[in-house]
Amino acid sequence: MRCLRMTEGVGKMYRFETKKDVIKAVRSTLELAVIAFLVFLAVRALVTFSHYIPYDPLDGAKVSGEDHGFIALSYTGVDRETRRSRISQNLLENHLKALHDLGYVTVSQKDIENYYNNGTPLPDRALFLMYEDGRNDTAVFAQAAMEKYNYMGTMFTYADKFSGRDSHFLMPKDLKELTKSGFWEIGTNGYRLSYINVFDRYGRFVGELTSDEYSQMAQYFGRDYNQYLMDFIRDENRFPVESAVQMRERIAGEYDLMEQEYTLAIGGMPAAYALMHANSGAFGTNDKVSAVNEECIRNRFALNFNREGYSLNTREVSVYDLTRMQPQSTWSVNHLLMRIRADLPEADKDCIRFVKGDKAQAANWTTELGIAEYKDEEIYLTSLPDGSGRLRLNKEPEGCDFTVSATLKGNKWGYQAIHLRANEDLSVAVSVILWNNMLQLVNNGEVLEEVDLRVFEGSPRISVEEDKRDSLAGEYGIFAKSATSVDASREYRRLQLETQAAAVQTVEQGAEEYIPEIQISEPGKRKLYIDLIGDRITVKVDDRAVWDGRQLGNSVSTDAGKDRKAAVVLESACRQYGYSQRYIVDDVYDGVFEKLTVKDAATGDVLYSNEATMGQGLKFRLIGIWNKVLNWFIENL
Repeated sequence: MRCLRMTEGVGKMYRFETKKDVIKAVRSTLELAVIAFLVFLAVRALVTFSHYIPYDPLDGAKVSGEDHGFIALSYTGVDRETRRSRISQNLLENHLKALHDLGYVTVSQKDIENYYNNGTPLPDRALFLMYEDGRNDTAVFAQAAMEKYNYMGTMFTYADKFSGRDSHFLMPKDLKELTKSGFWEIGTNGYRLSYINVFDRYGRFVGELTSDEYSQMAQYFGRDYNQYLMDFIRDENRFPVESAVQMRERIAGEYDLMEQEYTLAIGGMPAAYALMHANSGAFGTNDKVSAVNEECIRNRFALNFNREGYSLNTREVSVYDLTRMQPQSTWSVNHLLMRIRADLPEADKDCIRFVKGDKAQAANWTTELGIAEYKDEEIYLTSLPDGSGRLRLNKEPEGCDFTVSATLKGNKWGYQAIHLRANEDLSVAVSVILWNNMLQLVNNGEVLEEVDLRVFEGSPRISVEEDKRDSLAGEYGIFAKSATSVDASREYRRLQLETQAAAVQTVEQGAEEYIPEIQISEPGKRKLYIDLIGDRITVKVDDRAVWDGRQLGNSVSTDAGKDRKAAVVLESACRQYGYSQRYIVDDVYDGVFEKLTVKDAATGDVLYSNEATMGQGLKFRLIGIWNKVLNWFIENL
């Protein structure tokens, strides 16, 4: 069957001869629509028609004259959707809305200078907003929220990106355009991001790496590395290969290069600096290196963010030793607020009011610990710092048999639990717990069984020897791509092939299995089904039976009992500090319970469900399809 096609000439029609012609036309239309949308976003970010309005220092409602310090938040990047360490545009908007609703107003670099140097009071709820790495997408996707809440932010950049002409990063002309609206100031992360004294996870010396090389090789590393300004350059035995004089010349030279690049690009050095990354020492991991950095910083900048992990700054710290908190791309709004609240002095903690979301959904639950947000098909249960979050369902079955289904979407490293037939302190309960990618069946506090959920991920089991070989081959391969000469590239490629061909023992042959460490930010998603009837329980994960009619033994009573309610309790917790390659420490955890349905197994009555109706589900699917299509075009155009 032929379709109508336009033919050339005045007044004539084209025909679509084949299905391929139709597909081409649809694809071209979609491409044009997406390009137009992206151009609109870029223009909106870099050419704005509104202007930032600073707070009024004479407004007594905002500036009482009391000293509450200021909080500093630093986002590593913003994208349309969550992508690695970059937060989604929508979640950033939710973060900023929550802060705005609490009365936080943004302060400038000059405000901070005056606060420390002249004693000028800041607003009672002062926020210094930072965006690191100077990416184009950050400017594009953060702009709308900045305008909406009249927030100013500082865009921190690397000076070496100006000459590289990398399209992912803002160029000097872009930075100048951003600052015109007043919503943006310019700061710097330094001349460049590079690494020294790098060892892989098997203790093999790698040496120096550019940021691109490090990003590609990070999968092979642990924490045994340092940033370029933090230490002496060392050899494979960890002895310095440079003298103190050479170290000083190298580090001072980096600051000189930075100053030269910014002077040429934007007419001078930014006032704000964020040293990458001095958490383990004053201004470096070595005293002599620290002294050089401190001298260079004080001679060039008005303020320096020297530490990460803590949001509050007061006059008790130096303007050159400020701290900021880096919200992660997976943090719920309440996660951010819980962390900020923990940093505030006791007198200021009550100013934090958490977000609860859908009131109708919230009415089904009693919050016992932490805080919950009810949003569409999800319950975000945020734990207390170094503690738990806990919800108890207000409805109970006629007996105490349950059928429960949900998708648990909290990060793999963390604790999410569904407790059934639970008493007040959970000492009596049948519990199904997802903890650090392990599934536990617990009865009255006793762990009956534990299953490693890696078996559900389909990844082949490899030995430590195989991983050690493969990681070395991978390192050689990356060096082959980045080598500056043909001869060096060929030699690295030869080493890669030679390493790959080496025979090693497998798990099947008796070698130790390699078990990768779970990063604290590694996303999780487990579909869970529980059927608890009498003293038997069936549990499925991702539609696969883990326990099928397993007997609980000395189980909880099969009826509610006069002195105990047959309650359903949700719980989330951090429970122990997780592994982070970037030394990020976080003692708050978000349990996420999606499409949660709780039924009375005896009657089939639904006690609770947050699963969308058919119409809502169709809406969510259409939005999801549109987002996938748009993201594909953004990545591939």
